Amino acid sequence: MSPIHIQGGRLIDPANGIDAVTDLYLAEGVVAGVGKAPKGFKAETVIDATNKIVCPGLIDLAVHLREPGQEHKGTIASETAAAVANGITSVVCPPDTDPIVDTEAVVELILHQAKQSARAMVLPLGALTLGLAGEQLSEMYALKGAGVIGLSNAKRPLTNSLVLRRALEYAATHDMTVFIHANDPTLSGHGCVHEGPLATRLGLPGIPEAAETVAVARDLELIEQTGVRAHFCRLSTSRALNMIARARHDGLAVTCDVAVHHLYLTEVDIRDFDSACHLIPPLRSERDRDGLRDGLNRGTLDAICSDHQPHEPDAKQAPFAETAPGLSGLDTLLPLVVRLANEGVLSLSEALAKVTVSPADILGLKSGRLNTGAPADVCILDPQASWFVSAESMYSRGLNTPFKGWEMPARATQTLVGGRLVFDTRKE
Repeated sequence: MSPIHIQGGRLIDPANGIDAVTDLYLAEGVVAGVGKAPKGFKAETVIDATNKIVCPGLIDLAVHLREPGQEHKGTIASETAAAVANGITSVVCPPDTDPIVDTEAVVELILHQAKQSARAMVLPLGALTLGLAGEQLSEMYALKGAGVIGLSNAKRPLTNSLVLRRALEYAATHDMTVFIHANDPTLSGHGCVHEGPLATRLGLPGIPEAAETVAVARDLELIEQTGVRAHFCRLSTSRALNMIARARHDGLAVTCDVAVHHLYLTEVDIRDFDSACHLIPPLRSERDRDGLRDGLNRGTLDAICSDHQPHEPDAKQAPFAETAPGLSGLDTLLPLVVRLANEGVLSLSEALAKVTVSPADILGLKSGRLNTGAPADVCILDPQASWFVSAESMYSRGLNTPFKGWEMPARATQTLVGGRLVFDTRKE
């Protein structure tokens, strides 16, 4: 990697408590120096970051790349290109691809395609059970050897508590983190929106708050019994968050994240049957949204992710309940995180920590920070570059976003992965 000097930017590195205008030096794929050039350093490339923010590259804990199996929605190449265009240098992809990530061959296929695309780092999760069917445990050790970063049953909940207990025990034996989507399917049924007055008025089947909280209660009990390292994904209710906070108070080491859209949107945004707002977990009440923001501020929520799920236009053109759930989130993660700081929910350093060092710690990565020797994964962003969300301004192949028409406050200008410049607006 050629030596790079990033000059004159406001460097924010939450992991090391740095928020100052200073220079950053990269060489051999790692951070070579902060503030002062290392001895003998000669830059081959100089990036002027005056009036820009320089921070660790973002780490997104939930990105459906759609490959293998659904390449008509997106590919590893198209979505990792969208990721780096938005300052995201590492993406975690769930195992619910087609075929499912329950064999070494599928893991190797994903990692090979990611290497070919040569953009963001792709970190696959392996299936907790074979075929995500919730009946037989996967070959966890083999998946770990092939390169998965953790295990999950994606959004297909295990109804058999004994199978879940055995899976958690097996994962703990192999020192692997389990990523849990808390949902009791007998309670959520065929629901597609939050259960409440709006669901009743629209005549849509609702998903009660209890579908999440009942599952969290059961899972916490089994996590405590098995001692597994566990992470709760995409919590959507204030009450579930309080349960996590209580479990931590009692000494249980669990982490959790929230999808950034749950910090902005509520069930009210569905009022015109907007299929872009058909999401699982569903958009909840205003009280839940405020509770999640409060949990972010109190530190109960460790990380913010995009829960990126690109779809082709036809997937969203049907009666609301029949449309495919999910939104395209890569393009809006960074600006919405900056917006949290602009609105005073968190300081900018605290907000960036939720998409850099915190997810890195959950995954056990050395990235997400900019101290000397750390991986040279860097995002340079212009905090004054306001823009409107539209089909023309999005990089993802999926254009299914409920934020269309929103004015966003910031945009990435350069992104480096392992010291390599993989996105540069000057070349767009």
